Amino acid sequence: MCFLPDQVRGAPPHAGPAERSRSGAGRRAAGAAAAGRDGAGSAERLLQPRGALARPRQLLPARTMPRRRGCLPPLLCALAALSLPLLLAAEPRAKSCSEVRRLYAAKGFSQSEAPSHEISGDHLKVCSQGYTCCSQEMEEKYSQQSKQDFRNAVVELSNHLQTVFSSRYKKFDEFFKELLENAEKSLNDMFVRTYGRLYMQNSELFKDLFVELKRYYVGGNVNLEEMLNEFWARLLERMFRLVNPQYHFTDEYLECVSKYTEQLKPFGDVPRKLKLQVTRAFVAARTFAQGLAVARDVISKVSAVNPTPQGTRALLKMMYCPHCQGLVSVKPCYNYCFNVMRGCLANQGDLDAEWNIFMDSMLLVAERLEGPFNIESVMDPIDVKISDAIMNMQENSMQVSQKVFQGCGQPKTLAQGRTARSVSESGFSARFRPYNPEERPTTAAGTSLDRLVTDVKEKLKQAKKFWSSLPGNICNDEKMSVGTVNENECWNGSAKSRYDFAVTGNGLASQVNNPEVEVDITKPDMVIRQQIMALRVMTNKLKNAYSGNDVDFIDISEESSGEESGSGCELQQCSPEFEFNATEVTGNSSKSDKTVNTSAATRSGLSQAALLLNILFLAMQRQWR
Repeated sequence: MCFLPDQVRGAPPHAGPAERSRSGAGRRAAGAAAAGRDGAGSAERLLQPRGALARPRQLLPARTMPRRRGCLPPLLCALAALSLPLLLAAEPRAKSCSEVRRLYAAKGFSQSEAPSHEISGDHLKVCSQGYTCCSQEMEEKYSQQSKQDFRNAVVELSNHLQTVFSSRYKKFDEFFKELLENAEKSLNDMFVRTYGRLYMQNSELFKDLFVELKRYYVGGNVNLEEMLNEFWARLLERMFRLVNPQYHFTDEYLECVSKYTEQLKPFGDVPRKLKLQVTRAFVAARTFAQGLAVARDVISKVSAVNPTPQGTRALLKMMYCPHCQGLVSVKPCYNYCFNVMRGCLANQGDLDAEWNIFMDSMLLVAERLEGPFNIESVMDPIDVKISDAIMNMQENSMQVSQKVFQGCGQPKTLAQGRTARSVSESGFSARFRPYNPEERPTTAAGTSLDRLVTDVKEKLKQAKKFWSSLPGNICNDEKMSVGTVNENECWNGSAKSRYDFAVTGNGLASQVNNPEVEVDITKPDMVIRQQIMALRVMTNKLKNAYSGNDVDFIDISEESSGEESGSGCELQQCSPEFEFNATEVTGNSSKSDKTVNTSAATRSGLSQAALLLNILFLAMQRQWR
């Protein structure tokens, strides 16, 4: 740099042209020196960090300044003049935020909230506080958007599975209901064509049967075993009148008859077998349909996620903090996304174990529906089975009547001319014939139970491990992460670089070491816990249905054990042979009924006493040993 004496302002008045010329050159050199000093000062200030205070220059007192004429060598002055523009150009300019603004506005937000160039990030709470393209309003909007994007990702995957169970439930429900409608219509048409007016007079008995079956299927409080026993008892009362038209039967007498339906076996073995088949088939069908509905409802409730504040911070940091740094095209690293999703879906992960057990139980019942518990194979020929039972009653009417007369007393004969028409006169002797296959009504959507079950079984297998796979399935979406490729060119939460943390395990307890989401493992989600309990209850029902037992009642009869043989007597309460108290009906039939009831009660009491004695004897015997 060039230095001139401070007092030199120009040439003295007496100076000649040469001196004046030198004086002008001196002034120009002094101006250049001053510019050099100002330029050097500017360059020094530009090189300082932003926000740093400029260091004051220390000036020497005027009396100590060297007083020299002329300047330093011209080469140094030329270098100083040339370096000044370079130093001025070295000042960094703020980066443009135009792409961030464009994408921000594309999400429906106001572009005026986004700065056009980088600004200081001191106002940011989650994203980096360095120079940024995000205002405080943008960070708040991005926080809400990240929660919505997360919910949408969960719902998108869950909705597919929910739709599968919802549509299959609808198909099964339509199929079962239409199957019952077809079975009732088939029976009604056959009975009307075969028996005409006689059936029409007693049709409410059969209508009631199907009403109760439908009520059971839709979840009514119906005990199938008791309901079927009641049906056969009522049918016996009607049939007993028809095969004995010469007698007058009071309601009390018919009640006495119905009490001995099991021991008399007037309908042969049909009631026992049909009760076993209907109970198993309806329990399995209803429970399976309920299982499909429970699966649908659990998915609906569990997929309605609401991330915690800590989860929301992690989602914002993963999804939109790279935008604030201008990295709009850089996607999160796969393992980074995995950890964030595992933390945000920790409670859903705990549902997985119970869900898988539930799916396995559904598959077991589905196999029953394809085999011995096939409701279609039970309901299609139910008209023929009932007709066989009625024919058995007609063929054995003489023997049945004799035994009833022995047990309930001899009924009064009707006056001459008032005798009811007999079965043969009423046209009640013809056996029912089943519809040919082409005559039977088609079932729901023209499909069969086997095809429905086969389809659902495949969906059930695919639904296993759904909740534990959910975080990975979300991160497999190209909108959510870079995937398993380009692991060095992805957003790792702070920069575009490799993500080095390991992936945490599944479930709430495993999140204690999650590096991305702070999870309180001592506070499980109560909605999830309620759904876990709902799955356990439904699984218990399915296990009972698989064994042929309804959870609404405990069937202790031999039919529930799967045995096809037996007398129908329970706990030694009836003798091998059918026994009655032979009492003639005189003027008071109620006396006969009381005698029968007393006899039955006496036998029951003796049997129970004998049972207690046996138990006491066994207990004493063990004590003696």
